[in-house]
Amino acid sequence: MDKFEELEENIKIKFKNIDLLQQAFSHRSYLNENPRWRLGHNERLEFLGDAVLELVVSEYLFKKFPNEPEGFLTSLRASLVNAETLADAANNLNFNKYLLLSRGEAKDLGLGRRYILANTFEALLGAIYLDSGYKKCQQFVEENLINVYLEEILKEGRYRDAKSLLQEKAQAEINVTPVYKTLNEWGPDHAKHFQVGVYLGDKLISEGEGTSKRLAEQEAAKKALETWQSLEEDLEKQKKDQIDK
Repeated sequence: MDKFEELEENIKIKFKNIDLLQQAFSHRSYLNENPRWRLGHNERLEFLGDAVLELVVSEYLFKKFPNEPEGFLTSLRASLVNAETLADAANNLNFNKYLLLSRGEAKDLGLGRRYILANTFEALLGAIYLDSGYKKCQQFVEENLINVYLEEILKEGRYRDAKSLLQEKAQAEINVTPVYKTLNEWGPDHAKHFQVGVYLGDKLISEGEGTSKRLAEQEAAKKALETWQSLEEDLEKQKKDQIDK
């Protein structure tokens, strides 16, 4: 049994066209090192899978919460389809074992790998859609994403927007509005990455990275909230020091 047959068993889906499955796991970097690879990279499948994922999750939430407003559904969907949750779902399915990467990318097990895993989850969904249709996509997403993470997201309140929460807390407790600044950006146009810092006054309190400025800002806000107590203590100490002077 080759590894893609093993992958089919792992995800409980038998592909009629195995090329679609292999392409879903073919990262652009792999093609750079293997120009004779007979398939393309997975970015077009990722584009399709992203749209399918949004529809599947939107439909599920629409039916699951018939009395909730649009804003709640949007926030909950964002928590389910963000890169962090998708990377966790991909890890649960052991996607790392099946990725086709360049030697350089294969060594990177940090944040960059998590983005690759999240993108591969979407690419796989695009491949499932082309090979087996929408119903199979619904089944896959419900089993491997919604049923695994929705209850946890609701229980922990993770669907609430981190930027809004940080602004509420900062304005209420220290009367300061957070400001976000782009610190760095890199990568080609099709795969940009951004590093954003969030400031309270002149103090940089946390940084975040993401494939868009919006995602990087959310990550920075989330980190700031996680360390809020110590940040608040530092700011109070600074104020006291200034008064003493």
